[in-house]
Parts: sequence; structure tokens; C-alpha cells
Amino acid sequence: MSETTSTSFLSSVLGWLRSGYPDNVPPKDYFPLLALLKKSLTEDEAKAVIAQLAESHVVPVNPVDIEAAIAKVSDEPPSDDDVRQVAARLAAAGWPLTGFHGSNN
Repeated sequence: MSETTSTSFLSSVLGWLRSGYPDNVPPKDYFPLLALLKKSLTEDEAKAVIAQLAESHVVPVNPVDIEAAIAKVSDEPPSDDDVRQVAARLAAAGWPLTGFHGSNN
């Protein structure tokens, strides 16, 4: 994510928070808000994860392989959405997957 994109994203999040909580965020709402704002992989991060999996010649790919690759690329533990995002891209490209719900493998 570029610095301009990061700044724009942060500004939009702060604007959303200020309009939704004009008198500041109540303490009980901090954790739900943080959960909503949890990071997702950017396009570049997803590409980097897939490239890393391709370089390691992991076939078939399972959720643990994807989680490890995401953590290495993003320096953060992956969310379920991150894993699903990468798995969907791999499946669309014809990569065999194992251990995914709804997978034929």
C-alpha cells in the first residue's frame, strides 16, 4: 500500500469514526471497532503470497501453507478472509487445493 493510499484510508476511517462517534468512542466499542478495521491483504500482498507459494512448489496447497506464506509476506497473522482470498485466486488459476471447505480435493 502506498503512503498516499495509507493516508487516504486512515483519513476515511477517522472521518467515519468521528461521524459515528461525535462524543468519542465508548470503551465497550473499542474491540468491535478494531475487529471491523482488521487489515486485509492488498493486491500486491496477495500476489506476493502466491508467488512465494509458486516458488516453494507446494502442491497441493492447504490452509496452513497459505497462512504461513501470508504471515511471511505481511508480517501479521492472516485472517480467515485473507486465506480465502488467496485460496480463491489459486483455485481460479487451476492450483490443486486440499483442506478447504467446499473444495473437491
